[in-house]
Amino acid sequence: MTQLLFYETARPVTPRAHGDLYVRTGGQYRFARSVNSVPLTAVEFSAAAAHYPIVFAGTAEKVMPAVILGVKADQNFHVSEEGTWRQGSYVPAFVRRYPFVFSTDAENRNFILNIDESYEGCNREGRGERLFDAEGRQTIYLQNILRFLQEYQGQFRRTEAYCKRLLDLGLLKPMQAQFKLPGGAQRSLSGFMTVDREALKKIADSDLRSMFDTDELECTFLHLFSMRHFQSMLNTFGDSLQEEAQPDGAEDAAPQPELENAEG
Repeated sequence: MTQLLFYETARPVTPRAHGDLYVRTGGQYRFARSVNSVPLTAVEFSAAAAHYPIVFAGTAEKVMPAVILGVKADQNFHVSEEGTWRQGSYVPAFVRRYPFVFSTDAENRNFILNIDESYEGCNREGRGERLFDAEGRQTIYLQNILRFLQEYQGQFRRTEAYCKRLLDLGLLKPMQAQFKLPGGAQRSLSGFMTVDREALKKIADSDLRSMFDTDELECTFLHLFSMRHFQSMLNTFGDSLQEEAQPDGAEDAAPQPELENAEG
C-alpha cells in the first residue's frame, strides 16, 4: 500500500489486532505540520476556495487537485505549534479522515480499512473511541468512519473524471507562484498546474455544456478564484517567511499529491 504523506504505519483494522484499541482525535493535527499541500476532491472546492489556493499536480497523464498550505516543502501555515488547525479555516477531508485510510486487496476489487498505528491518538488505555465492542463487533464510531471513507472514495473517483476532462481538453498549464517578502527577497513555488483561462474560452460549446451539467465548470471557476490566496498567504504569513528567508530567488517545489493513493 502506498504510504500517504503523513501516514507512517498503516495496518488493516481487525478485531484481533485492534479489539482493545481506542482512538482519540480532539482536533489535533500535529501529524500534518510538515506538509505544504494535500489532495482535494472536487466536492470540497467551494469550501476550500475560501481559504487556500487550489492547484493541480501530477503528470501529463494524470493529475489531482491539491490545496497549498505553505510555501516551504515542510511547512503548513495552518497548523499551530500546539497542533491545532487555524481557526476558521476549512480542514480538507484528506486530513480529517486520518488516521484511517482505505487500501485494496491483491485483486484490486475490495477495500480494506487501515489505521495508522503511529498516530498519537491511538491507545489502549481507554482514551477516545473504541473500534470494536467486547464481542468483536464494529462500534458505531467505526461504522461512521467506514461511511465517511466510502463517501470520500466516491468523491475521489468523481474528481478523477473531472481531472481527466481538464487534461483531455488541454486546459492545464504549468505555473510558478512568485513571492516578494517584506524585506525584498524573492521566493517562488513551482511544480503544479492551473487552468489556462484563454484555453478555457476556446473549448467547444458541447464541452462547455458538459462541464456545466456536471458542475465541473463551477469547480473550474472556484479554482481560478482561489488563486488570489497566494497573495493573501503572503499578507498573512509574510513575517514567518521573512524569518526563514532563503537566498534571493530561491525556489521551493510543491510536493506531488499521491495520485495512486491507498484508495487504489
